[in-house]
Amino acid sequence: MYRDYYQQEVVPALRQRFGYKNPMQVPKLEKIVVTMGVGSPTVPGNAERLDAVIEDLAKITGQRPAICRAKKSVSNFKVRAGMPIGCRVTLRGERMYEFFHKLVKVVLPQIRDFRGVNPNSFDGRGNFALGLSEQIIFPELDYDDIRFTQGMHIVIVTTAKTDEEARELLRLMGMPFRETAAAAASA
Repeated sequence: MYRDYYQQEVVPALRQRFGYKNPMQVPKLEKIVVTMGVGSPTVPGNAERLDAVIEDLAKITGQRPAICRAKKSVSNFKVRAGMPIGCRVTLRGERMYEFFHKLVKVVLPQIRDFRGVNPNSFDGRGNFALGLSEQIIFPELDYDDIRFTQGMHIVIVTTAKTDEEARELLRLMGMPFRETAAAAASA
C-alpha cells in the first residue's frame, strides 16, 4: 500500500527535484531499526521489565525483537559483558512501510503539543534518528496492559547520499518536519 504510494508519487517528485536520470538513483527507505533499552539487569525488577519491553515491541512492530547484550563490563553501572540490556527490531520490506505509515499518520499526530520532528536529526549520510518518550502512543498496545512506560529510538536508514535528499524523501512520504527558525523567517 505505502510502497505503491512511494513508486507512484514520491519517485517522480524526487526525479524532478534532483534531476535523477536513472530511476535506480532515487533514494528509498532501506530499513527501520527500533530499539528499546532497559538498563542494568542487576536492578530489582529489570528482568521482568525486559520481558515486558520485548512483548510490547513485538506487538508494535509485528516482529519478534532480538535481545541486545552488553559488549563490555561497566562496574559503575553494575553491568557485566553479556548481560541483556535491551532489545532491537530491524524492519524491511512491507513491514517497514507499514510501520512508517503508522508512525507518520497515527502515532506522531497523537503526541501532545506535537509541532513536528526536528529536521536536523540526520547523521550526514541520509539516515534519520527519532526518539519517543513512551510506547503507549502506539495503537496496538492496550493502556491497561502496560506494566512499564518505556522510551524507544527509531532510526530510518535510507539510500540517500545527502541529508537534503533524505529530508525531501521523508517529507514527501509524510514525515511532519518542524519549521526551522530560518525557514519561518524567510517565509
